[in-house]
Amino acid sequence: MSTRNTFIVALCALATPALAAPQPQELDAIRAEFEQKFQALQADYEARLKALEGRVQAAETQAGAAQATAQTAAATAEQTAQAAPPPPPPSSAFNPDISLILQGAYNDRAGGERPISGFLPAGAHAHAERGFTLDHTELVMSANIDPYLRGYLNLAFLDDEVEVEEAWFQSLQLGHGLTVKGGRFRSGIGYQNEKHPHAWDFADNNLVYEALFGEGLLQDGVQVRWLAPTELFFELGAEVAKGQFFPGSDAGGDQNGAGSWAAFAHLGGDVGASHSWRTGLSYLKARPREREGWVDDLNDAEALTRFSGDSRTWLADAVWKWAPNGNPRERNLTLAAEYFQRDEDGDLTCIDNSLDGGACLGLTDRYASDQSGWYAQAVYQFMPRWRVGTRYGRLSSGDAELGLNAASLEAADLNPERWSLMTDFSPSEFSRFRLQFNRDEALVGEPDDQVILQYIMSLGPHGAHRF
Repeated sequence: MSTRNTFIVALCALATPALAAPQPQELDAIRAEFEQKFQALQADYEARLKALEGRVQAAETQAGAAQATAQTAAATAEQTAQAAPPPPPPSSAFNPDISLILQGAYNDRAGGERPISGFLPAGAHAHAERGFTLDHTELVMSANIDPYLRGYLNLAFLDDEVEVEEAWFQSLQLGHGLTVKGGRFRSGIGYQNEKHPHAWDFADNNLVYEALFGEGLLQDGVQVRWLAPTELFFELGAEVAKGQFFPGSDAGGDQNGAGSWAAFAHLGGDVGASHSWRTGLSYLKARPREREGWVDDLNDAEALTRFSGDSRTWLADAVWKWAPNGNPRERNLTLAAEYFQRDEDGDLTCIDNSLDGGACLGLTDRYASDQSGWYAQAVYQFMPRWRVGTRYGRLSSGDAELGLNAASLEAADLNPERWSLMTDFSPSEFSRFRLQFNRDEALVGEPDDQVILQYIMSLGPHGAHRF
């Protein structure tokens, strides 16, 4: 063996004791040192955790004290507010919402006077406009007057005439479901009546309302509504008014007290998520005096009549609406129908028109009528912005007693009717274009096929319409 190999062997022999396994005394020392350090670390963490819990408890105590102080201050402020007069509304509340409704149409129909046969007219002359016409332009303003009242104004412009369609105040905080409205307002009777022309589903009014009210029943007076605290929608209402609008008259309203009064009840609710409904029953009583109306006498001459007596009308209405999952944006369907029964009793005068070839001789005698009618309509939005609709209305003039005026005026049992079909397109919620066809047989013996092309534009904010 060489000297080099001998040296390596000797070196390995010297290193062997250093790589041997540790002794038990050394393991015990390491284990004791580890346990000592672990206990110290555990004690440190426990001390830090207790300190943190103390800070959290102190913060909660401070928060509770602050909340109690805030509640005390709020209660004090509420008591002070109740004792003191209410503060004035913010300056923005004096800036009313203003909107302008533009309406116009092209009418292809027979012209001249077209009264509803067998019915005393709801107005002076039933003239049908032809060609391009400018319908009502409506200016609407509304705002909260203060925390307790709201005001509303609707002005209708037609050529050189301005009419106040509505001008009323309404209570906001009576509570217990009560609401009071005063001024001029569209009556709450029926379903269609409260809607302005721009909110109609057709370009013209239905035959029932034309016979009963013309465009709609207005009231100058006071209205009280009560909404019951029930799951179903249940509403009661009553109105006391001057009574100068048809079926009342200017002379009938020119008196102390009330010339007309009305009452109505509405009940409605939901069926699942996609269906809703409402029904109603209404009653109207008016006391017209010298109410004027133009009719055709037996000589086909225009005759002026004046009626004084009592007018009583019952109205029943029903509405059913469908929209998938309650969302009408894509598709929706509305079915509506109304029925009326009206009786009038009093004196009728047919002003002498004999010099113009008429049959009236200026006689006054008893007049009594019991008349009825109904309409039904369906409007379906089959895709966004597009709708189609159909409507049918039929009247019964009943048996009218004319007394001595039977020698001058016709009193036949007639059934005027009108059928309508329409489609409209709304580029947005502020504009609408409508095409409508009517088969009109309201003037018996003179049927008329009518085509109406209408536009409706809304400028500015406009409140939502009723159900």
